[in-house]
Amino acid sequence: MCGIAGILKCNGQPPQEETLKQMTGAMNHRGPNHESVWLDSQIGLGFRRLSVIDLRDGNQPMTNEDRSLWIVFNGEIYNYKTLRDQLKLKGHHFQTQSDTEVIVHLYEEYGKDCVHHLRGMFSFAIWDVKEQTLFAARDHFGIKPFYYYKDENHLLFASEIKSILAVRGVPRKLQYQSLFSYLTFQYVPQPDTMFEHIHKLGPAERVLVNSEGEMKIEKYWEPHFHPVKRSLADYAEEIQWKLKESVNLHLQSDVNRGCFLSSGIDSTAIAAMMKAEESTKTFSIGFEGVNNETIIANQTAAKLGTDHYFHILSTEDFFESIPKTVWHLDEPVADPSAIALYHLNQLAKDHVTVVLSGEGADELFGGYRIYREPDALRPISWMPNFIKDSLRKSLSIYPYHFYGKNYLLRGLTPLEERFFGNANIFNKSGKMNLLHESVHAQNSFLHPTDIVKPFYDKTVHLDPTTRMQFIDMNFWLPGDILSKADKLSMAHSLELRVPFLDKEVFETASKIPVSNRIGKNTTKLALRKAMEGIVPDAIVNRPKLGFPVPIRDWLKTPISDIMFEQIRYSGIEEIFNMNIIEEMFIQHRSNKGDYSRRIWLIYIFSVWYTLFMKEDLKQLRVPCCNGGEIV
Repeated sequence: MCGIAGILKCNGQPPQEETLKQMTGAMNHRGPNHESVWLDSQIGLGFRRLSVIDLRDGNQPMTNEDRSLWIVFNGEIYNYKTLRDQLKLKGHHFQTQSDTEVIVHLYEEYGKDCVHHLRGMFSFAIWDVKEQTLFAARDHFGIKPFYYYKDENHLLFASEIKSILAVRGVPRKLQYQSLFSYLTFQYVPQPDTMFEHIHKLGPAERVLVNSEGEMKIEKYWEPHFHPVKRSLADYAEEIQWKLKESVNLHLQSDVNRGCFLSSGIDSTAIAAMMKAEESTKTFSIGFEGVNNETIIANQTAAKLGTDHYFHILSTEDFFESIPKTVWHLDEPVADPSAIALYHLNQLAKDHVTVVLSGEGADELFGGYRIYREPDALRPISWMPNFIKDSLRKSLSIYPYHFYGKNYLLRGLTPLEERFFGNANIFNKSGKMNLLHESVHAQNSFLHPTDIVKPFYDKTVHLDPTTRMQFIDMNFWLPGDILSKADKLSMAHSLELRVPFLDKEVFETASKIPVSNRIGKNTTKLALRKAMEGIVPDAIVNRPKLGFPVPIRDWLKTPISDIMFEQIRYSGIEEIFNMNIIEEMFIQHRSNKGDYSRRIWLIYIFSVWYTLFMKEDLKQLRVPCCNGGEIV
């Protein structure tokens, strides 16, 4: 697990070592064990290393025998030992025991199709000295990040945006389309970032760049679902076997390991399977009150027999860490659980260097409660589309609220227009009111329906629930879940691994019919069946709750005043209508509506804007328990 960076010059000028070291220096938290750079006539590669496998000989940039290929690689390849043996039989010679060198020889053997042989999480770049080309790729699910910036003089790439921003001349300019998307998705969907001209590779994308800087990006894999009718018991048995194999592969490391443990089935399944193989440390975090997840996690740890550590997060700790969390995320991600995740990673790093986690299970096996919505809307799904359209238009302009109105509106709205992923914060009219007229006048925006349409077009043959999962795997999973998992573990120089997001595990999940994913009163039906006898019974049948952060309650206390002050003085009054924002605070405090998600989204953007766009603003107004502020 590392940080990678690179400069490809397209104007005949050689890259500067000082610039490359500025890029690697901006993300030293990703690799505190070693730093190195390599330069050639027009290319420079930089690397920060967190030593996990082959501690002695695994430093990068790494090359092959004749020094014709040079690589920087971030991630872990879990089938690298098998691949190395296969490559040896083909005549390849290895100098190290690292998974990095395996990728180099795979590229020698298969070229750009090397990615099809990899089982793991990765982003890497390979410079071919003979061909004078740069090849880069990102893993199948988008676990590891890859950002890039291109102008007429050079291409820059890195594991983090702040590394690219460290290069003199790279503009810090807000991308308004990204802001428009963020207001709905609560993150910025790929390929955009919140910075104009800085982009990110999407999951399962690879790119080839020639010496003139011409880029060709292509998708090499997609998470297609193709249900096959089999018994629930058969699927449960296959899930159990495939997940055990994945967990065992994810235990490969030359450093100490642990596992996150919440009150849900996903992390508990990983912890139980890990504990069956070795003595295991587990970690959990929670808030004081009725939704304290650590209570159940502590009970589960006792039943599993793990060495358990937990932390109760205070309101003061939560808010004081917001600037650090937002800085490490590079872009605003308006998920309140990100702040708690920052502290959970901090707790784990005190004891281990590698931690396993349960991300991805919900997207693969149908874990979100929203996936049950198509079944709930079935009573009105039979209507012809022209009747639905007519009724929806009438209801939309009907000024009064009545019980069942929202249900009818969602049921009358096509799936492609109502589901953009697990977050849908502001609708079109809400964004029109929130943003200044000048912003609308100067920009022509793509709406969420335009962004998700190409992905819906690929799934017209599937049931609505499976189509929703496909959208989440391409948007919510890489944009929110995996983005914060990578950045906030690396913030503490901790490697986070996600055994559910394995090609072989997905292959099994992709075959499960929706009837074996979504039950009458439950989700992840097949996964729960597979975990019977492995996970404590109380966890097997426990409904998904998410991570309960009490933002709604905090916004009814004096904390909300300081949050509003942060928004007011962040400089975003040039973008947003402050009267609309102030009215949200008033309505929420008066119990006239729940505006917590919308307020939090704006608040996080204001913190990000202050940190990344308004360097002249030295003080962030962040609430503390005593009503004060921190710098």
